[in-house]
Amino acid sequence: MAAPSLAELTRAFTRIGCLSFGGPAGQIALMQREIVDERGWVEQGAFLRALNLCHLLPGPEAQQLATWIGWRLHGVRGGLIAGLLFVLPGAAFMLGLSLLYAAAAGLQWFAALFLGVKAAVLAVVLQALMRVARRALGTRFKLALAVLAAIALTVLHAPFPLVILTAGVIGAAAAKWSPQWLGPHHSDVGDGPLEAPRALVALTIRTVVLWLAIWGLPLALVYFTLGPDHVLWQVGLFFSRLAVVTFGGAYAVLAYMAQAAVSGFDWLSPGEMADGLGLAETTPGPLIMVTQFVGFIAAWRHPGSLSPLVAGLLGAGLTTWVTFAPCFLWIFACAPWMERLERAERLQGALAAITAAVVGVIANLALWFALHVLFRRVSGSGLPDTASLDWRAALIAAQATVLVFGLKRGIAVTIAICAATGLALSLIPGS
Repeated sequence: MAAPSLAELTRAFTRIGCLSFGGPAGQIALMQREIVDERGWVEQGAFLRALNLCHLLPGPEAQQLATWIGWRLHGVRGGLIAGLLFVLPGAAFMLGLSLLYAAAAGLQWFAALFLGVKAAVLAVVLQALMRVARRALGTRFKLALAVLAAIALTVLHAPFPLVILTAGVIGAAAAKWSPQWLGPHHSDVGDGPLEAPRALVALTIRTVVLWLAIWGLPLALVYFTLGPDHVLWQVGLFFSRLAVVTFGGAYAVLAYMAQAAVSGFDWLSPGEMADGLGLAETTPGPLIMVTQFVGFIAAWRHPGSLSPLVAGLLGAGLTTWVTFAPCFLWIFACAPWMERLERAERLQGALAAITAAVVGVIANLALWFALHVLFRRVSGSGLPDTASLDWRAALIAAQATVLVFGLKRGIAVTIAICAATGLALSLIPGS
């Protein structure tokens, strides 16, 4: 089939961007149906190989896959159109919800509503943990990596990047010396000779330099206009670092991001972090869009010489920029080398080990959220005051568990029902 026009590509990804609910699994399935099955713009084998490449890269794999599809069909212009349209609808929704959240903070009905949202998030994170565990833990070695990662984060309080880096090194070594520990590697890439033209190397270097400049331009503007002490510089620098270590999807870095935003920078509370995740779950686009909420609230609360509204809008925009600009860098630089990356056994081994460690990371996230949602007081060491158990949160969390696992309800429906329950419980005298 002939490649679509830019107008056709734009219409298709406008539709995909507005309908991309359900996390990466649902988003990838949506692109499979719209691009491969119905329109036939990309063949199945190429689609799967590109998906494998996106799993190798930091950042949201669904958004990167959208960018690759656009690049495959219309080069850099197509990649920009597809990648941006995959992100912009969700970013617009999240910005609107963040503005509403900031404006209504402190109202009793609003707090009750979001008590239900926070409790529902516990079931959603547990569901994500089970899904990733089923896919990632195919051997005892991978199970051990997941357990060790959870212990390192929960008990030893090891830095998240160190845990991911260590898992990658262990996986690369295992791929060389004991590949059976990692289980079988499936790929439909052929085993013929590979070519790496010198012109391609030069193109890759130019691409990396250009996108590093694009990535860093807003940070430079903030530094030279507001200075290194302004919250916008801290936000931009933190989320730029985060963009480099977001292997394994958004859930993998949420615990690291939440603990840094709450304990390290004091930008927001644990409950507000759970609120942000709940908002991100109900909007289209990548779940990592929760970073925009954090950047908005951080700048809104610490505006410096700016007004809270202007600071919040700049914080949201800067966070979104430094979160997603690297995704275009990875795809435009790496897509031409896709087949070679697919055959890099040590790289595949590192990815498999990182994916296994991510299970432990998500388990740590689930525990962190549970403690801060279900208990009103948690010590600095992470132990809850059992007398501070919030019975309403526990009841709604149980309801969410039944809805998600028992009745198989979707995320949006579950969050809506639990939010309504939180509002209803607030009407009980003495609650």
